[in-house]
Amino acid sequence: MSKTHPTKRDARRAARARQKLYSRIIIAGIAIVTIAAIIWLVTTSLKSRQAAALASTSPSTTLQTQGGPTPELVGTKQYSSAPPMLIDVTHQFTATVLMAKGGEFVIQLYPDKAPITVNSFVFLARHGYFDGVTFHRVLEGFMAQGGDPTGTGSGGPGYSFINEANDLKFDKAGVVAMANSGPNTNGSQFFIMFGPYGLSESDYTIFGQVTSGMDVVNGITRRDPNQNPTFSGDVIKSITITEK
Repeated sequence: MSKTHPTKRDARRAARARQKLYSRIIIAGIAIVTIAAIIWLVTTSLKSRQAAALASTSPSTTLQTQGGPTPELVGTKQYSSAPPMLIDVTHQFTATVLMAKGGEFVIQLYPDKAPITVNSFVFLARHGYFDGVTFHRVLEGFMAQGGDPTGTGSGGPGYSFINEANDLKFDKAGVVAMANSGPNTNGSQFFIMFGPYGLSESDYTIFGQVTSGMDVVNGITRRDPNQNPTFSGDVIKSITITEK
């Protein structure tokens, strides 16, 4: 029996067949890698969403929104609007103020007496707004004023809200109230009284009382910005809100 030898044409056909096979294998490999990548991206996105949803339900990491979405942070410590009502006014709230130079004091907040004010203060504190902010105006025998991130006495959170009338008085040391530049111009600045003083309760919203650590409050470095505007005041390291 005679043997048939492949011709050059047969060799070319075999080469083309092998090339097509290799191309199909490469295309299939690319498809498999692409599908695997899509599955990984979808799985990762789903896990991220689940983690975010879990975090949003934890009271230790975020506020529970009752009245709408929280305002957008539009700049350095500047918000687009006042926060909606994020707190339950039937709960008890305290603010522990830790000073950078050491020492701390605790403020009992009054959400039942000043709900809008306490809501704003809690919102800002829980978002770290007061961290690193100074007591920029501290006058002997009067009060210690802080809450302005610029340290000038003219700064604020980018929004303002109304005064809230209640039956609280400037009748003892440790009374905490909002500073303002006139009626209904409250923002982030607050002050703590060193003792009774003849302020009009109709001009300022009282929203808290120092219940422990008044010695730390009394030890805040005096600073009159009108006399020495370049002197830096004592710094708030953090304010921690506790809710019961």
